[in-house]
Amino acid sequence: MDTGRKKVGFISLGCPKALVDSERILTQLKTDGYDIVPSYDQADIVVVNTCGFIDDAKRESLETIGEALQENGKVIVTGCMGGEAEQITSVHPSVLSVTGPQAYEEVVSAVHKHVPALNTHDPFTDLVPPQGIKLTPRHYAYLKISEGCNHRCTFCIIPSLRGDLVSRPVGDVMEEAQRLVEAGVQELLVISQDTSAYGIDIKYRTGFWQGRPLKSNMQALCEALSSLGVWVRLHYVYPYPHVDKIIPLMTEGKLLPYLDIPFQHGSPGVLKAMKRPAHAENTLERIHKWRDLCPDLTLRSTFIVGFPGETDQDFDVLLNFIEQAQLDRVGCFQYSAVEGAKANDLPDPVPEQLKQERFERFMEVQAKISSKRLQAKIGKTLEVIIDEVDGEGAIGRTQSDAPEIDGLVFLNGETELLPGDLVRAKIFQADEHDLWAELSH
Repeated sequence: MDTGRKKVGFISLGCPKALVDSERILTQLKTDGYDIVPSYDQADIVVVNTCGFIDDAKRESLETIGEALQENGKVIVTGCMGGEAEQITSVHPSVLSVTGPQAYEEVVSAVHKHVPALNTHDPFTDLVPPQGIKLTPRHYAYLKISEGCNHRCTFCIIPSLRGDLVSRPVGDVMEEAQRLVEAGVQELLVISQDTSAYGIDIKYRTGFWQGRPLKSNMQALCEALSSLGVWVRLHYVYPYPHVDKIIPLMTEGKLLPYLDIPFQHGSPGVLKAMKRPAHAENTLERIHKWRDLCPDLTLRSTFIVGFPGETDQDFDVLLNFIEQAQLDRVGCFQYSAVEGAKANDLPDPVPEQLKQERFERFMEVQAKISSKRLQAKIGKTLEVIIDEVDGEGAIGRTQSDAPEIDGLVFLNGETELLPGDLVRAKIFQADEHDLWAELSH
């Protein structure tokens, strides 16, 4: 039924951190009396939240803006690529407004300017849920704990796009987490640019939640989140020494035994050229120590091959690193020059063909490791959260699998389950990515 209210279409590109930005903008627009619609032809205006991290992401953003202009005509652009407006306006001069990341008020103001809301919003009937508008399924949500980053990795432009680290007040984080859980969220995915650095910018000052003091640091936040009785998954964790204090919480079942740590390389020389934080730590020794404390720990990471100056010896060190680390889930990228990144000025670029060869060798080695680690799960009974149910059965994830990026568990024939259900299932088959299981009765 047509409400008579103005309608906004919204496209969110890029990482989960951008998705949270989109949720915040949509919540405000809904509060202001706009309807959110899923198609170009229904929308009075379209907002595109862009990604500008690498060249492929920029191309996708520009193509999406072009499609929105062609299909709708009235387009507002925001997000990471919006930080350099001329890159967008030079290709698409007819966009109505361009703003950078975290520019929530500016985006909402631009919508109001170009498509003024009608005075038909009734706060008593057009209720916005306490948890806000979510773009994820009802049973899981991303919880952003900070913005920006204090590191200056030579391949990365995030600090120039999103600024230095700004930690959210711990009380605000916990209140949002509590609202999400009360709304039915079963899994909180903690995200930021550097989750381990939470609170460093505010000197770990004490905040308050439910009337009790709470330190603004990673350990205190994790302990508080663990009291909510849902899965808590940590992403984008750097291997600082204080991460060691988090592992016992995983051993005790308070946090999911899962760490997403972007190691990026295994060669000290390449890590130094990348200016990676914590590169001086004995990472392999710490991984083994973590697994001794928490044998069920799942480690996910990302790596870059073909970084400027990477030698054959450096690459061999990287292969040895992943053999020794036995990481469960790994993503790999071939280095590509990003405009504004310091690494572009480094000598000895790696030829494209050699990058491709190294990428293929890396993925071949890692595929065997991932497959072996999944094969070891056969015969085990694991807790599974259900994401999707269709006519063939249910699809879910174990505690070792984050949504969208990790593997799935297929429960064929289980059509009576519902998204968000937590079940026990016995694994009977595995490949290098996914698992097959049957309910344990």
